[in-house]
This record gives sequence, C-alpha cells and structure tokens, in this order.
Amino acid sequence: MQEGTMGEQILHDRRILIVEDEYLLASHLRSELEDAGAVVIGLAGNVRDALAMVESARSPHCAVLDINLGGESVLPVADALLARGVPFVFATGYDESAIPPRYRSAPRCGKPIDMRQLLHAIHGVAPMPA
Repeated sequence: MQEGTMGEQILHDRRILIVEDEYLLASHLRSELEDAGAVVIGLAGNVRDALAMVESARSPHCAVLDINLGGESVLPVADALLARGVPFVFATGYDESAIPPRYRSAPRCGKPIDMRQLLHAIHGVAPMPA
C-alpha cells in the first residue's frame, strides 16, 4: 500500500481515468493506484473510449495519459480534460519534445513508470474530493 506522510493513502478517493493502450501496463497502474487509495473509474485504450469516460456524469479528478495509443494521439483527450478543468499526467516513453507547448505544464512521467513519481505527480495536481 502506498501511503502519504500522515499514514493516509496518498490518493484517497480521487477518481482517476487511465488512458493506456498496453493492457498489462494499464492493469498494473490500476492496481497500484487503487492500493494508493484512488478510485479508478476506467481504463481506456483508445481516444473514443477515453472521451466517452471524460464526458460521463462521473468525470475523473485526474487522468493518466499515454501520448501514443496504438498510433492514435491522445491529445484530443487532453483537450477535453482541459476544457473541463480536469488535470492530467502524461505517462509516456516519449520525451518532452513530443508534447506540444500548450500541454507542457502537465507533469510527465517517463516509461518505465516510476510509481512513486507517478503517485506524487497525481497527488500534486488532483484536488482532494469534497
């Protein structure tokens, strides 16, 4: 279990959307985030499914985005999240130059993913649930 400094789960009750086309990695991320107290609202392996989840009534507090989803760019999902005021973290094997300037304020975690870095990045951008 990933815990914060006060002995609490670092992502307690934060709703997280994982947008990752590699199923095994997405499943591993789900497990790790849930262990850290997050509520994973879904795994999306393509833009269409991710947009449907972003637009759902139970939108996420934060999303984890891979930039390349089987040759498809995740940037339409990033735009939809920005339009709703939902922060996100890029989890990608691409370097920062692959991220257009308008998204560079979003944290980027490289692959292979350092879970501690990812948890702290999410914690830093995702609001505490009301």
